[in-house]
Amino acid sequence: MTKGYKIKSPNRSTPEPTFSKVLGESSTSSLLSESVAGPGDVQNSPRSTVCSATAVSLPTNDHQQNHEHDQCRKVPILHHIIVERYEGDKSGDMFHGEGVAYFQGGHIYKGSFSHGLMHGHGEYIWSDGLKYQGDFKLNVPMGHGTYTWLDGSTYEGEVHKGVRHGVGVYKCAKTSTVYRGQWYLGKRQGQGVMYYNQAATSWYKGEWVNNCREGWGTQCYPSGNVYEGQWRNSVRHGEGTMRWVQLDQQYSGQWVNGIQDGKGTHTWLRKRVPCSQYPRMNEYTGEFVQGKRHGQGQFFYASGAVYCGEWKHDKKHGQGRYTFENGRVYEGEFIKDGMAEFPAFTPGLSGITTPFPDENDSSNRASQSSTSSSPLGSDMVLNIQALLSRLPEAHRDQELKQVEFAVVRHIGLLREIYSFYSCLGREQSSDKIFPLTNLQFSRFLMDCKVHQHGSTVAQMDRLINGNVHSPFAAILPRECISYIIIVAYHIWHKDIESSNILAACFSKLMRQNIIPNAKHVKGPLFCHPVHAAVAYNYSDRCWEIYQALCKASSVQSDTILTVRQFVWMLKDLYLYDSELTVSKVLEILSVDSPAIYDGTYSNLDLKLSFLEFFEALLGCAEVKGQRIQTDVESQIDTNHQEDTSSLSEETERSQSPVLAFKETGLKGWMQKTQQFFTQIFFPAYEHSVELQEERFRLRQKKRISLAEADNARYIEQLEAGEKQEEDGNREVPNNDVNCSPSTPMTPVTSTTSVISKQSVTSGSKKKK
Repeated sequence: MTKGYKIKSPNRSTPEPTFSKVLGESSTSSLLSESVAGPGDVQNSPRSTVCSATAVSLPTNDHQQNHEHDQCRKVPILHHIIVERYEGDKSGDMFHGEGVAYFQGGHIYKGSFSHGLMHGHGEYIWSDGLKYQGDFKLNVPMGHGTYTWLDGSTYEGEVHKGVRHGVGVYKCAKTSTVYRGQWYLGKRQGQGVMYYNQAATSWYKGEWVNNCREGWGTQCYPSGNVYEGQWRNSVRHGEGTMRWVQLDQQYSGQWVNGIQDGKGTHTWLRKRVPCSQYPRMNEYTGEFVQGKRHGQGQFFYASGAVYCGEWKHDKKHGQGRYTFENGRVYEGEFIKDGMAEFPAFTPGLSGITTPFPDENDSSNRASQSSTSSSPLGSDMVLNIQALLSRLPEAHRDQELKQVEFAVVRHIGLLREIYSFYSCLGREQSSDKIFPLTNLQFSRFLMDCKVHQHGSTVAQMDRLINGNVHSPFAAILPRECISYIIIVAYHIWHKDIESSNILAACFSKLMRQNIIPNAKHVKGPLFCHPVHAAVAYNYSDRCWEIYQALCKASSVQSDTILTVRQFVWMLKDLYLYDSELTVSKVLEILSVDSPAIYDGTYSNLDLKLSFLEFFEALLGCAEVKGQRIQTDVESQIDTNHQEDTSSLSEETERSQSPVLAFKETGLKGWMQKTQQFFTQIFFPAYEHSVELQEERFRLRQKKRISLAEADNARYIEQLEAGEKQEEDGNREVPNNDVNCSPSTPMTPVTSTTSVISKQSVTSGSKKKK
C-alpha cells in the first residue's frame, strides 16, 4: 500500500476510508485530567457554639473541589487519520478481516476490519498512550468498550459515537474515586453512585444531571455523617434529612443552598432514661433562617418543659409560652432567651445550637472528641466482639465504624421494628414500654425469611446465645441490632468480597430480607392479638416440655429438638389419627420453613426452635379441633337463623354475618386451642411421663434384682469352690506322688496339686 493514504468514508471504494467525524475537529488525544477528588465535609461537621447572625456560605474550596470533580475526561475523535502502513487480511483491495493499521502521527489500530472500515472488536492506541479496547462500528467506537488513560484512569461501559453514553464505570487513578452509573453524552446523568475514597466510606448515591448531584440522593461524608434528600447543583437544596452521627443530632426539613432554611425539625439525642428503652432528647420544630432557629417554633426539652413562640438567631425572643416540668406556665415576652419580667432567669437548656457543617472549624473537633466515639451513642454500643475477633486485628476498628454507620442509616426503621415486635401478644398502650423477647425476635427472623438461607432459627439462636435460652428473656435494642449483625454475617460473609464485610452483610440483609418483609406477621401465634393472649396461657408449660425433650434427645443438656423427634413425640403420645397424620404435621411445619417438606421430600434432621415447636402445636390444635369447629359453626348458624327470622329485610342487610362469623370463628379457635392443650396434649404428655417414670422404676428394680441375684450366685459359686477345694484336700492319698502311671488320675488344679504335695511332704516328715 502506498504511504500517505487516508481511510475514507464508506461510500467510497478505495481501501482506506476516513473515520467518521463524531466529536470535534482535533485528532489529538491530549486531555485535561478528570479530577474526582471527593467533596469535603462541607456542611457536615456540626458547630458547638452559638452561630453568628451573619449568613453562613459554603467555603470556597468546596466549590473548587466540585468544579474539579465535574471535569470529566473528554474522549478524542478519530478524524481524517491517514494510514501509513497496514498489515493483515484483505478482500480485494480493501481491508477485511483481522489486521493492524499504523496511522500518521503514531496512532495504531489492531482488530477487525470490514470492507475497509474498522468494524467489530478492536484496540485503538493514540500516540500519547490513551487506549480504547472495545466495539467499533463503521470506524466509530460504538457499543461496549474500555478507555485507559496514561495515568491509569479507566472507563468501562457503554460507548456511543466515541463518548460515554449509557451505563459505565469510571475509576480515577489520581484520587481513587469511582463512579458507577448512567452517562449521557460523556457526562454523569441519571442514577449513579460515586465513591470518593478507596475505603468507600465517603460516597454519594442518587440522581445526577450534567455531572452534578441533582434530584434525590444520599451522601455519606468521611466523618460518617449522612444526608438523604434533594440536591441542586451538587448542594443540599429542598427537602432532606441530615444526621450528625458523632453528636447524635438530626435535622429533617427544608434546605436552601446547603443550609437549613425554612420549616424543619432538629433533634438533639440525650442519654437514656433509666428503665426505658428510648433515649431522652431535645427537639425543635419550626422555622429556620440561614441555619438558625428564627421565626415561629416549638421546643421540646428532654426535661419535659416546652416552649412555643418566637425565635431570633437561635434564642427565644418575642412573645412565647413556656411550660415548666411541673406543669406551671409562663406566657409573655422573651428577650434573648430570658423572660422579660425575670431577666436573671433563663429557662431551658443552654448551649443548644443548630449545627453547621464546617470541617475546618477547630471547635468542631474539640466538641466531637468529647463525645462518644460510636455514632450510635454510648447507650447503643454493639456487642459483636465475637465477629470482630474473626477479622484481622488491623481492620477491626474500621469494620466496627462502618457497620455502625450502616446501622445509623437504618436506625429509624430498626426502632420501628423493635417497637412493633415488642408489642406482639401484648395489650397496646401508648404509655407502656415493652422490651423485646427472644420469642418475638424469632418471629421477626422468620417473617423476614432469614431462616431460608441455609440456617434454621434454632441454629441462629445457638450462634447468638450459645445454647438453648428462655424464649421469654428480654432483648435490649442494642442487643437486637447486634444479633441482626451476627445473623447477617453468618448468612452472607461467604458471598461478600468487600473490605467492610460486616457493613456489607448487614446492608444486604436489610435490603433483601428485612426492609421488604418486616412487620408482615405470619404464623398462628402472633397473627391475632387474641391468639397470642390465649396461647400464652400454655407457653410456660410448653417451654418446660420443649426443654425436657431437648435433654432427653442427647446426653448434652443443650441439644436442640429436631423435626424427627417432634414427629416421634406425637407418635409416642398417640396423637395421630385420620385427621392429624404425619404428612399433615410436616405440612404445618413447612408453612414457614419450606426446607422441611415440599410435598415429596422431607428433611427430618432440621432443628426446631421453641417458636416453631409452639406454633406447630397450635397448628395441630387447629387440625384436631376441626370437629369442634364444625359443631360450633352449625350451632351458630342455627342461632343466627332464629335471631334473624324476626327482623325485617333492612335490618338483616344492616347486620354483618361476616363479622358474626369472625367472632364465632375466634371463639371456636379459642375452644379448640384450650381443648387441645388441656384435654389432649398435656394429659397425653403427663401420662407418657408417668409411663416413662414407671418404666424407669421397673428397670431400676429389675437391675437391683439382677444385681442381687448375680451377687447371690457369685457368693454361691465362691462357696462351692471353697467347699470343692476342701473336699479335694481330704480325698488326696498320701502315696499320690508314687501312683502308678497306669492308674488314671483325676485332673486337679495346680493349686490343688501344690497343696496335695505340701500335705504329703508334711505327712512324711511327721512319720519320720
